Amino acid sequence: MSQPRIIQGGMGVAVSGWPLARAVSLAGQLGVVSGTALAVVLARRLQLGDPGGELRRALAHFPLPQMAERVRAEHYIAGGKSPGTPFKLTPMPTFQPRPTLVELTVVANFVEVFLAKEGHAGPVGINYLEKIQLPTLPSLYGAMLAGVDYVLMGAGIPRAIPGALDLLARGETAQLPIDVEGSFPGERHLFTFSPSSFFDGTPPQLKRPRFLGIVASATLAMTLAKKSSGRVDGFIVEGPTAGGHNAPPRGPLHLDPAGEPIYGSRDVPELQKIRALGLPFWLAGSYGRPGRIAEALRLGATGVQVGTAFAFCEESGVQPQLKREAIRLSRLGQASVFTDPLASPAGFPFKVAQIAGTLSEASLYENRPRICDLGYLRHSYRKTDGTVGYRCPAEPLANFLRKGGDQAETRGRKCICNSLPTTIGLGQVRPKSGAELSLVTAGDDLVHIAQFLPPGRDTYSAADVLRQLLAEPGINS
Repeated sequence: MSQPRIIQGGMGVAVSGWPLARAVSLAGQLGVVSGTALAVVLARRLQLGDPGGELRRALAHFPLPQMAERVRAEHYIAGGKSPGTPFKLTPMPTFQPRPTLVELTVVANFVEVFLAKEGHAGPVGINYLEKIQLPTLPSLYGAMLAGVDYVLMGAGIPRAIPGALDLLARGETAQLPIDVEGSFPGERHLFTFSPSSFFDGTPPQLKRPRFLGIVASATLAMTLAKKSSGRVDGFIVEGPTAGGHNAPPRGPLHLDPAGEPIYGSRDVPELQKIRALGLPFWLAGSYGRPGRIAEALRLGATGVQVGTAFAFCEESGVQPQLKREAIRLSRLGQASVFTDPLASPAGFPFKVAQIAGTLSEASLYENRPRICDLGYLRHSYRKTDGTVGYRCPAEPLANFLRKGGDQAETRGRKCICNSLPTTIGLGQVRPKSGAELSLVTAGDDLVHIAQFLPPGRDTYSAADVLRQLLAEPGINS
């Protein structure tokens, strides 16, 4: 498998869904699906009736037909639910998840990767967040059942993932250490996943995908290369101008007058140290512009990761009206992104596109009642009796405080679990408070996306992005 010049970023909740990843892979680069909350995505798309039939076609190829049928029977609504009817909720991730959630998670990751890989031989990757730990092992296994070629992971230090990939590929039981706030010294909390629980007899031997760690510093790259539980195959070196979650600045947090984190010289990755590791790496963060691939190659990189340019192309999962507005603002030179140090319950700075009618508007955020019913960004914490509880700084304040949370942690927190599905048309409808609002994440390159518009067009495709970026002299795609 040759290394791609361009890796399409794994963005949001199904912003980089299977149609986008498939389009990029068909063009010879690395298409990547987002692995975040795919159980929610599959369940809700089935409830909308799967109008194109793609989901049911993928379910028919799942290697455990009875499991696939249970998922279909539980969630599929012929003709789709009525617009005013709420989506049926999926169970929240826990240390001892309901069997229905485990099955749904495995199947959902299979479906997304299967559809991205369908009908071609190009490589497909999947992106996960280290901060969302509890669904990780069943998610990985589902993606591997579909033959995923790359696993990308950031937003933390995913040292245990390479070894887990080795075990799952052999059909063996894997365990993942889970961060639990308030744990005593030496106390370990492990999530266990066993492929044999699904198969009568021996689970199949699977291809072990390549693992790329998403890092913001040479120190983190060296830690992953030398201290991971298994083989690391490369890195994506991501700067603070990239969309989604950013690594926090090194050292004490300081904000500029607008309230954004200040990044300094300590936050510039030492590429010479990363090059010395001898592994391929791709540069990310404002590399979606002509000329940047050649620059990355001169710095010793294998290529670049590009997210924002693809996030607003025709094949992305972002709702059409939000794409149109983002492109309009870019054309006018008025597009802007705020690096919000508080928005994400994960605690990482989060890039928020400033688009009217979304939760980027302070008044709309303030008027949304605090609701936590998906739970992907909840924090695990140790209760006084030694058991594990779950809390989220974006949940109802009284609940968070009752669980021992600090009120200061709740300021400015947004329910990303609910807002990101709304961005792709899967937002919840509530009888009392109405429909959830979107939150759009994008990198600083949002201001430049209009450059990809063909003459006389108001939209652009993934192929348009690739054509421009790969047209640079001296680039062998």
